[in-house]
Amino acid sequence: MLDFDKFTKYSKPGPRYTSYPTALEFSDAFGYDAYLSKLHAQDSSRPLSLYFHLPFCKNACYFCGCNVVFTSKEDKKERYIDYLIREMAILAEHIDVNRPVIQLHFGGGTPTFFDADQLQRIIAAIKGHFKNFTADAEISCEIDPRHIDEAQMKVMADAGFNRVSFGIQDFDEKVQVAVHRVQPYDITKAAMDLARKYKMVSVNVDLIYGLPYQSLETFKKTLDLAVSLDPDRFAVFNYAHVPWLKKTMRKIDETTLPHPSEKLAIMRYTIDHMAERGYKMIGMDHFAKPEDELFKAIEKGELHRNFQGYTTKGGADLIGIGLTSIGEGADYYAQNFKEMEAYEAAIDAGRLPHERGVALNTDDRIRQYVIMELMSNFKLDIPRFEAAYGVKFAEYFADALDALKPFEADGLLTITPNAIECTPTGTLLIRNISMPFDAYMKRHAASDKAFSKTV
Repeated sequence: MLDFDKFTKYSKPGPRYTSYPTALEFSDAFGYDAYLSKLHAQDSSRPLSLYFHLPFCKNACYFCGCNVVFTSKEDKKERYIDYLIREMAILAEHIDVNRPVIQLHFGGGTPTFFDADQLQRIIAAIKGHFKNFTADAEISCEIDPRHIDEAQMKVMADAGFNRVSFGIQDFDEKVQVAVHRVQPYDITKAAMDLARKYKMVSVNVDLIYGLPYQSLETFKKTLDLAVSLDPDRFAVFNYAHVPWLKKTMRKIDETTLPHPSEKLAIMRYTIDHMAERGYKMIGMDHFAKPEDELFKAIEKGELHRNFQGYTTKGGADLIGIGLTSIGEGADYYAQNFKEMEAYEAAIDAGRLPHERGVALNTDDRIRQYVIMELMSNFKLDIPRFEAAYGVKFAEYFADALDALKPFEADGLLTITPNAIECTPTGTLLIRNISMPFDAYMKRHAASDKAFSKTV
């Protein structure tokens, strides 16, 4: 039996490791010319993964950490589409758009805040520039069930979209009111029915634990309702309360947030509950049916992690398009401007809207490999790492191995000459376990406002 109080000692600020180095290390020192050099040097044999940020929402959800523009004006959306199309035209001057596209993702914001005709226009522009989508490309969209209709779903299905992700967060009305997202079960069920009607291959739903007024008992009811929808995947996220970064989070009464021990109890129950209903844990916060490709990937040790979460599509260059989008190459990360005025001004000047990023040195790439293996597959094959990078693991990471001894003593992982492997309980604390390998953590150790809490 897990001693929840014992493990609350691990509740500390830490990265989610959607990248390494993390976004805190991005800077304008990685400037426009450096970015173009990276694009021009890309290996033409590597496929492309495309991320489009569609930033608009009608209203604020107080828990949201995304980069969002609140509006109800159609002209703003039409103007944004124009700029997306122009950005793609500039991008086509700097990369080979004939490379195979194995992944396309619409994130937000609320992508389906764009109506069916607007979505059709965006998709047509994408297909006009990137003509070489593979037959098995993963084409996905994040959807707010309150903003989806049949016309929109049909447009996506006709364009080859095969995966959708619905935001639920919590079905408890008191929680929904507290986070300013009232979304009755019937609305979510109708969205799920549309996804099934249009034969989406994989449907994910997002839940969040750690929200105001949540308890284990209330979350049990949310889980039962969510499972009744029969999604293929679940993402169950630990709420990241960062009001110093997101002003809307300041509207949340912090005294109503559950204690870390309660959050751990929720997560432990969620894992057991999902297992009983046939879902397998994937990564630190995802669950999937055994026939889902995510589960097959983790069985083979081939799961990958990026800014969209867990994916089976590794080995691609990720190109971020749109306001604040982040791209990732073999040895860099690059982010577009976060402010609309600067984003538009760059495109008006015939430039990509690049603002900042980071070029990875050899040490970064070594540590990136280790951290992403742990975050994705909960284990590290040490001989395979040594063969890939030509260094002795025990020597290179002597300090990290020393820092992991308390985790091993607490039964959270095992360390042998051949592997580091997390126990089932250790997977709950994989962010903590990964942090000793992060060369930049010392820089942020004194700040409690660099990252969200791990528990």
